[in-house]
Amino acid sequence: MTGVEVVETVEGLRSRLDAERATGRRVGLVPTMGFLHAGHASLIDAAAADNDVTVVSVFVNPLQFASDEDLADYPRDPEADMEVCWLHGADLVFAPSVAQMYPEPGVPDIEVGDLASSFEGASRPTHFGGVARAVSRLFDIVGTCRTYFGEKDFQQLAVVRQMVADYNIPVEVVGCPTVREHDGLALSSRNAYLTAAERREAPVLYRALMVGAAAVAGGETNPDTVSMLMAEMVGSATTGELDYAAVIDPDTFEAPPRIARAGVRLLVACRFGRARLIDNMAAVPA
Repeated sequence: MTGVEVVETVEGLRSRLDAERATGRRVGLVPTMGFLHAGHASLIDAAAADNDVTVVSVFVNPLQFASDEDLADYPRDPEADMEVCWLHGADLVFAPSVAQMYPEPGVPDIEVGDLASSFEGASRPTHFGGVARAVSRLFDIVGTCRTYFGEKDFQQLAVVRQMVADYNIPVEVVGCPTVREHDGLALSSRNAYLTAAERREAPVLYRALMVGAAAVAGGETNPDTVSMLMAEMVGSATTGELDYAAVIDPDTFEAPPRIARAGVRLLVACRFGRARLIDNMAAVPA
């Protein structure tokens, strides 16, 4: 047994957190879909350091999976999740059912805007709408808080920040650095889908980003050239199917005409068999 309290109902969590805030305690929220790894643990660490009460939600959100995606096969390990939460300082785990998260007549759609239309939004058209509905519901349940998201899902982080601003939600969104394996592969629950051969190839995404960042640091100002260098790296070192390699303005997610001193964000996505992996990195001129 761990010392983490598990709450399964909306009213149970609301009443618990209202009581905490009534005494002046600050609440931190880490939204997850479970199958927690060291990346999630780093978010819990950050929330526990910043707040008096840390809540980790564990909910595999059906609304962010398309009909051809892996909801039924999405990896789950509830016992290990509880262990991670306990070891990293979580106080509460919110583990709701679908009925608790989406009661009749249902949670209304959230307008996710232009930031959600490209890259991951283009590849997975229903994804960000589903993410926004789940996250907005969590914010409504938890109330005023700080919430923690990893920069590995950089577009998701941007969409959540925009949603909070657009809907005037009383939540502070904190972005946390990507956690990587020793060879640079960004931690992701979907890494579990990789075969041994695919796992050996997958760090090419990190190497491609490093090549792009080095080009920017070396004075390259043409975003098309940097994108091409990243795509060539992926194509030369993997049998995976490249989805995109892009250079964007991190505020608009549009390609800048030139790379300015303020820098850009590099994005890459590639499918390795069952696993579709994404990664990103900031790039700043010298």
